[in-house]
Amino acid sequence: MSSVLAHIDGIGLFGPGLNGWKHARQILTGQLPLVVAPLQLPVADALPAAERRRAGLAVKLSMALGFEAIADAGADATKLASVFSSTGGDCDNCHNLLTTLASDDRAVSPTRFHNSVHNAPAGYWSIATACMAASTSLCAYDGTFAAALLEAATQVRASDQLCLMVAFDSAYPEPLYSFRPIPYPFGIAMVLSPHKTATTKVSLNIALTTADAMPIDQSELEKLRATIPTARALPLMQLIARAESGSVVIEYLNKPNLVIEVSA
Repeated sequence: MSSVLAHIDGIGLFGPGLNGWKHARQILTGQLPLVVAPLQLPVADALPAAERRRAGLAVKLSMALGFEAIADAGADATKLASVFSSTGGDCDNCHNLLTTLASDDRAVSPTRFHNSVHNAPAGYWSIATACMAASTSLCAYDGTFAAALLEAATQVRASDQLCLMVAFDSAYPEPLYSFRPIPYPFGIAMVLSPHKTATTKVSLNIALTTADAMPIDQSELEKLRATIPTARALPLMQLIARAESGSVVIEYLNKPNLVIEVSA
């Protein structure tokens, strides 16, 4: 594969003790320590009241990520193509559906059923923004973030248009947690552009590699990177937060991985 060039115009980031990109930057640059705490998200008030009541954590997290990245880029949410990626979607909803099916009363809630599809966050996004542009939903196990970034960057190059990328993970309750132990919800969003703009933060040159994925040099953040699929991107986010040029390798398909050259 030849390399793919894209530029980051806007960023959103939420996780345990990471309350938006502005706050996360201070942790990634070492100005503040990471204090793991429950996820804090803004109210998803762009959704109509009925949809807001039905939305689970996966939708609320993806909404917060997308809107933060859009605001950071000064982009028009109604016109952006999008890529949504998650290793498991709404894990709480999956747990509740399976619990119902394992019970004597197997009547599944229609709301839980329609929230179970993998493209539910993309659907809620289109409702919240009235966006009718194309949207892609995908998953790639531990390569969740890398798959989303590669797909969005490829779309940007092919269309010569901006693209919103949202990658997120939520956590399964037990007993599924024992089989897929993701400890915290976490997500990253980016607005990618085919050309440098006034809000461009860094440029990315993305290619496949057989090199090993890289850790991050902060122990508490490394724990997140090692256990949450989307957090595999933290070494990349650290370079961006520091406004440094350099190269990182992040996990994709366990060879090939992605090597990303960052130009600040």
